[in-house]
Amino acid sequence: MRLALTIAAALLAAIAHSPSHAERTPPRSMPLTAIQGDARVIVKFRDGASTLRAHALSAGALPADAARALADRAAALGTRHGLLLHAGAAISERAQVLRADPAHGIDAATLAARLAADPDVEYAEPDRRARRVAVPNDPFFTTVAGAQGPASGQWYLRAPGGEVQSAINAVTAWDVHTGNPDVIVAVLDTGVRKNHPDLAGKLLAGYDMVSDSAISNDGNGRDSDPSDPGDWLTQAEINANPTLWTDCTASDSSWHGTQVSGIVAAATGNAVGMAGTGRHVRILPVRVLGKCFGYTSDINAAIRWAAGIAVPGVPANPNPAKVINLSLGTGGACSTEDASAVADAIARGAVVVAAAGNSAGRDAGSPANCPGVIGVVGLRHVGTKVGFSDVGSSITIAAPGGNCVNIGVNEPCLYPILTTLDTGRQAPASSSYSDAFNPSVGTSFSSPLVAGTAALLYSVKPSLTPAQVRTALTSTARPFPASSGPGDAVPTCQAPGNFDQLECYCTTTTCGAGMLDANAAVRSVLGAGAALQPAVSAQPAAPEAQQTVVLSSAASVVPAGRSIVSRRWAIVEPGGIVTAFAGATDQETANVVPTGGGRFTVQLTLLDDRGIATATDFALNVTGAPPPPPATGGGGGGGTMSWAWLFGLAIASVALRRRTRCGAR
Repeated sequence: MRLALTIAAALLAAIAHSPSHAERTPPRSMPLTAIQGDARVIVKFRDGASTLRAHALSAGALPADAARALADRAAALGTRHGLLLHAGAAISERAQVLRADPAHGIDAATLAARLAADPDVEYAEPDRRARRVAVPNDPFFTTVAGAQGPASGQWYLRAPGGEVQSAINAVTAWDVHTGNPDVIVAVLDTGVRKNHPDLAGKLLAGYDMVSDSAISNDGNGRDSDPSDPGDWLTQAEINANPTLWTDCTASDSSWHGTQVSGIVAAATGNAVGMAGTGRHVRILPVRVLGKCFGYTSDINAAIRWAAGIAVPGVPANPNPAKVINLSLGTGGACSTEDASAVADAIARGAVVVAAAGNSAGRDAGSPANCPGVIGVVGLRHVGTKVGFSDVGSSITIAAPGGNCVNIGVNEPCLYPILTTLDTGRQAPASSSYSDAFNPSVGTSFSSPLVAGTAALLYSVKPSLTPAQVRTALTSTARPFPASSGPGDAVPTCQAPGNFDQLECYCTTTTCGAGMLDANAAVRSVLGAGAALQPAVSAQPAAPEAQQTVVLSSAASVVPAGRSIVSRRWAIVEPGGIVTAFAGATDQETANVVPTGGGRFTVQLTLLDDRGIATATDFALNVTGAPPPPPATGGGGGGGTMSWAWLFGLAIASVALRRRTRCGAR
């Protein structure tokens, strides 16, 4: 038995030290040294510049190699100009952040102008601060309290009618397609709370692109964890470093990226919480905003990375997004680097959607005003521009932004945008939802309604180009409501200037092509002729756990003159009882083996020879499995040995060993 005891001990030791049980910490890239002050610029070197040739940097460079090359470039450029320049993060192969040492006493605009004159430099511009697009800190939003949902529910997803004129009619669009899990929407924001029950299973790995540890609030720079640690800011922090926190105010954590993600693709049909616009599409969370703000250099690097473009020092993105949502912005015109990043993403086939901004009817800022971006204005429930939303000739379309109508203290907000949230005032606490007393309103929440609709368009027709998505959205937009006449107290929106304009009647020169109509947009890309009618059947129709279920698409209806070129099966609501298909997922049938009793949902997507996809969801109830047969002895067999079995073996071995010793005395 000594041999049995030795074997048991060895097995226990082996398991305790195996990779599956050992504590592992994922590697993180080291943050670059944070330098306080505003002399921070983006520099793009000319193609073939001597500085680039001397300090080559490939797109796939490792973090350490990238940091070394960036530092060498900064040193070389600084030497030529008699400056001590510190290297910041890479934005692309030829663009990076540079900071002047505070001892020089130079500001960003002066530094950019000086470096732009260098023959090796294509352009240099200040690295501006972008902020989440949030509503003004008005008394109504800070004095109400409670936890009751809005009586209007998710009014913005329903068919328009009555007082709710700006609703996008996503419910009817879902009759055509409920979203393909292969379509990915990148949410560039504060990060995401991965444990929210309406986001679990919808999130891809993502990345944290916040390079400056002074604002990151997670103790490091860029790394592979896009979780939102909270973006709260205290007055004590502001007092300790007023230069860094210029124009910032003390605030609780916003959980802004979590809110935006829920609007795009909250799990739907799972009997939990809310519905997402794109329903079954997936989210790629990319963290670009820290405490109070984020730098446009990080945002532009993230735009490229989200679209599948390599960024030096950052691992390749294995899940390029078809849609990129930017519920953030900075004032002023679209910069050269902003426009370049957007153009690169569009060239890769990604649609870029951005919020207009919330400065009460002023001119929409960047990136909403960049060429090619789908800029989104916020609407009240009745279809007029909501007071906080900005406007402008660069805007593409308008969508609900939420509004409260009533203004009394402690009164519930009537028409907010309900979405996913966390209760933590600083660090994360528990998952929750915004509600009538803690409302979500702003163009930040108009933008993801458009992004989710764009994802539905790609679900219906994967071959669409960004230009075709834009055309589908604008050509089907519903007209804005018009003023009722001279006696109407609500004015018509004017071209933006140095003045506020609150609620006003939109025009096509101030708010884009019209009001978003998800149903009309989705149906516009179906093409001529009747749509495919996918159908799913199951055998057995009432399965038990551990029983193989054969799902079939044979009953699907294909219009005359058309043919199915591909099928795709996907699990959209696992119900805790299925994890993957047992075999191919692109054939007429697919097999799945549920592990327990419950309910799961699959999706069948058919693609025809005209490039049009149509999907249907199929839910199946599973009864619990019969008790397993008793274990049998004998030779053969395999499998793993449990901890309980090993522990029992060790105890039995020790007992037998003691009995043997007693008998020998």
